[in-house]
Amino acid sequence: MDQKIIQNAKEWGQNSYFLETDRKEILDLLSDTAKNEAEINERFYRDLEFGTGGLRAPMGMGKNRMNKYNVRRATQALANNVIKHFGTGSAVVSYDSRNNSKAFALEVAGVFAANGMKAYVFNSLTPTPMLSFAVRYFKAKCGVMITASHNPPIYNGFKAFWNDGAQVVPPVDQEIISEYNQLTNWNEIKHMEFNEAIQKGLVCWTDEKVDNAFYEIIEQKVIQDIHLCREHGKKLGIVYTALHGSAEIPCEMTAKRLGLTNFYSIPEQAKPDGNFPTVKSPNPEDPKALAMAVDYMIKNNLDIVFGTDPDGDRLGVALNHKGVAKFLNGNQIGALMIYYIFQMKSENKTLPKNPLVIKSIVTSPIQNAIVESFGGTVLDTLTGFKWMAGLIRELEETKSPYQFVFASEESFGYMPHNESRDKDGVSSMALMSEVALYFKLKGMTLIDALDEIYNKFGFYFESLVSQDYEGIQGAQKIQRIMELFRNYPETHFAGEEIVEKEDYEASLATNFKTQRTKEITLPKSNVLSFTFASGNKLFLRPSGTEPKIKFYTMVRETNGSLEEKKNNATIKVNIIETKIKELCEKA
Repeated sequence: MDQKIIQNAKEWGQNSYFLETDRKEILDLLSDTAKNEAEINERFYRDLEFGTGGLRAPMGMGKNRMNKYNVRRATQALANNVIKHFGTGSAVVSYDSRNNSKAFALEVAGVFAANGMKAYVFNSLTPTPMLSFAVRYFKAKCGVMITASHNPPIYNGFKAFWNDGAQVVPPVDQEIISEYNQLTNWNEIKHMEFNEAIQKGLVCWTDEKVDNAFYEIIEQKVIQDIHLCREHGKKLGIVYTALHGSAEIPCEMTAKRLGLTNFYSIPEQAKPDGNFPTVKSPNPEDPKALAMAVDYMIKNNLDIVFGTDPDGDRLGVALNHKGVAKFLNGNQIGALMIYYIFQMKSENKTLPKNPLVIKSIVTSPIQNAIVESFGGTVLDTLTGFKWMAGLIRELEETKSPYQFVFASEESFGYMPHNESRDKDGVSSMALMSEVALYFKLKGMTLIDALDEIYNKFGFYFESLVSQDYEGIQGAQKIQRIMELFRNYPETHFAGEEIVEKEDYEASLATNFKTQRTKEITLPKSNVLSFTFASGNKLFLRPSGTEPKIKFYTMVRETNGSLEEKKNNATIKVNIIETKIKELCEKA
């Protein structure tokens, strides 16, 4: 075993800064290095990285693990940067249902307090969008959300937010990362016990005022007259699952306030539980996670299922289409929302001048087709709502004529308004309820509504291939795959002629027809895309939060009947996916 890794582990086990019980966890591993070699390697081969959004890792003691010491270190780095930029200021702290989330949140508050910054701590577990909203509500300088989104139960994480309620973006994120990396002496990290901070007035619990303000914004953002929802809301049969997460009360409260009274929450999944006992993964993108809710919907002939992840920022949707359960992907949900918003606002003459939709580069171009048909504009960002919120801030600061309407990404994240500057599963549930109710009153399901969209704009079909590779060897495998595709030597991919390659890390797009290159103006990121002669596209990128690499295929069919378009698109996607998996094996 690498002696440097052994030395790192011994230093942790001997450092009196850490509690004796926490040091013992490492000393026990060191008592049999041969047996525990892999575990010691994973915990000590590097420091836990403060990435562009914060921390995320399995929980446990060690340099490369999520624990209260690394949480303190990250908070001190954030506090240092707030003090550098603003002199001082307050912070807002929240947490989801994961194991240790509340304990980590109290550690965060203690570090802010020790740095003379008042910390507002939510008095119960709260979704990410409410934390984002609260930063703006309290006019705080920063915020922290303790969550690992939909990662497995062993994970937790730390998301850093800036004074606009959005996750930190350049140059602030790099400044915080630099502060974090320089904090190598644990004794430089200031900390105050939570109860002492409460007594000194440096920490306070939030009350229902901020919660009510969040709900009132959702009521104000109803696309049609809210009385329409309250008059007809009971006609929509909703089944909801919180997947043991933090959005149970906010979603139930939102539905009640909007008049969506035919609302049933799956009781087995309503109770917060960081072990997520009823699902393999608490991810509403996965149909298996929604199985209990879907079974209840079909058995009771209800209309729609909504599911949110542990920190309540993602929304999954399934529906009852003529007695059969249908699952919508993130691109379809986004398309339905945008189509409804623009159609209703256009009819009601409430569509602003220069309406703007923001999406990630890997989100379906069907949004462009819909928005541009109403005279609007779509702007792309890198994947992640931090980039979308960052663009909103930039447009506000430059007094851009664009009027924000909506933002989304294909991974089940939507921002129906910008009072919260992150994806928002609670507001999205309210909007999708309104969409489903509108079409139900017309005698249509959301599948019928999608077909209406496809008949107007062509059939857009997207797929996601996600390859998981854990640990050190997994990271190396992902790097090899990226290099294989970056240096792909052939002119065709799965029968599709390649006309352009975009390398976002090199900030360069190369057109193989003209042999010309152009600069990509988005921030550098380890992302590649191939554009084919047909107009179809393939993107690939390592996940920023999970040990996996993702491939996004985008196909559009315009010829033949809708059924023929769907069949042809499926065939093309299957061929591309087979080639992707073949090359991953080769790497």
